[in-house]
Order: sequence, then C-alpha cells, then structure tokens
Amino acid sequence: MLRTWRAIPALLAAAIGVAACGGGSDGGDPTVNSMVATPAAYGRTAVWTVSGLNLDKGVVFVITSGSCENVAEIGEGTAFQRQFGCRVASLGELVGQANDAGGSRLASLRVVIPKPLVRLSLPQGSIDLELEPERAPATVDNFLDYVNSGFYNNTIFHRVVEDFVVQGGGFTPGSPNPLPKAATRPAIALESGNGLANVRGALAMARTSEPDSATSQFYINVVDNPSLDYRSDAEPGYAVFGKVTAGLDLVDAISIVPTRAVPALGLTHLPVTDVVVTAARQLR
Repeated sequence: MLRTWRAIPALLAAAIGVAACGGGSDGGDPTVNSMVATPAAYGRTAVWTVSGLNLDKGVVFVITSGSCENVAEIGEGTAFQRQFGCRVASLGELVGQANDAGGSRLASLRVVIPKPLVRLSLPQGSIDLELEPERAPATVDNFLDYVNSGFYNNTIFHRVVEDFVVQGGGFTPGSPNPLPKAATRPAIALESGNGLANVRGALAMARTSEPDSATSQFYINVVDNPSLDYRSDAEPGYAVFGKVTAGLDLVDAISIVPTRAVPALGLTHLPVTDVVVTAARQLR
C-alpha cells in the first residue's frame, strides 16, 4: 500500500511525519512509516528523515516537484532511519520521494516553501524583511548566505539620510570610528531590471558605480526613490530584492538620527550614536 500525504503547511513540516505503508516485520523489503523535512525554508539545507523498516535494503531519495539542489545522503544510515540533504531552491510546492532500489515509490512528503523572511534585531526593536527569490534569485541567495553565516551580526547602519535611505552591512562598531567589514563573498551580477521598484520600504543592494559590484551592503528606502530604479542598460539603477513587512516605524526612526562625516572612511551620513544590528537571522 502506498500513500502520498499532501497539504502540509511549511511551518509545520518540520514536526509532522508522513505515513506510508506499514509492515516489514518479516525482514523483507524496505518499508517507510514516516518522513519529515526540516527546515522547510528557501536557501537552506533541508534534511529529509526517512524512518521505517529494512531501509538498509536500499532507499533512493528524489525530488519530484520543485527544486532542491545537491541531493545527497547524510551519514551511513541504519535499517530504521536514513537522512538526505538538499538546498531548497524554489518557492511553493516541494515534494520529496523515497523509492526502493528498483525505483518503486515507498512514500512521499509534500511541503510548501514560503518567501524567505529575515529579521534584523536591534536594541530598539526589529525589522522584518520578506525576500523575492523569483525576481532576484542571485541577490536573495547572496543576502541569505551573509545572513546565515552570521556576517551581519554586530554591524551598523553606517549611512542614514533623512527622506532617502538607511544603509548597512559594511561596518562594525568602533571607537572613535567604525571599522570596515570586508565582504566574504564575490560581487554579484546586478538584477535591477526585475520589475521591483525602489518604493518606500523596499530592500535593495548598494553598489559602486560598477553595476556588478554589490557584495554585502544593503539599503532600505525610507521614501519612494524612482531615481534609483532601472531605466535602461545605460542607467541600470539598483536591485530591489525584498521589502519591509514589519518595523518600518523603526526604519523611519533610524532615518532621522543625528549624523556626522568621517572623510577618511568615505562616510558622509554616519549616525553619531551607533545604530547596531545585533543579529540577523532567517525566520523562514
């Protein structure tokens, strides 16, 4: 008997197993009793745990819907449990399937992958950022890699311009001046022509005059800034890849703090008192 269980919300997928056919007590063919995927989040490695009987007789794991990259078994496994990992690379339906060595389906699990959500935590509160991987995949992947490596922890908003933007991701607190934080990843290709605009609350990547130069620095639009949008290949603008879904009032408060210039670091609108991102983490 084979069963496919569906309609499992992404936030519950880590806790809910998927039942398949029972049996296997005779030491015969492999059978699967449950499957669990955790975490079910875009850009992160999902671990699919397959539990049952006689799994040492051969279990092959495949993705049948959606995209999960670099599927590979984790560890050696046992007759009762096998684990497989892959990096989630699509939104919406994602289906993992356990087959026997001959290719026959033993069980499958469906999860729903939502748009990724990142929280910036500050002493004054938090800012939630919903990302758009279908519009700006390389930019979102780059940002999530920085987030999940802990790169943004203990960084500051180093450029704060009232009625324009607040920008961070490039400096850590220092005395008397902040310290530049070297990017750990290569620059990415500009994805500005994706239909997303630099409107109030939009999240975008900062860069130099070279279009394909963005690394770790990002900014949040305090007001609508159409001058920053893509116009043509000659005027490519800046890549928007998400938006603020909570904490826009905190962004407004940051935008009006007193600032100073530090010419030696090329900073013209540095807050007089550090505005620190204590932690950045992916919530989903």
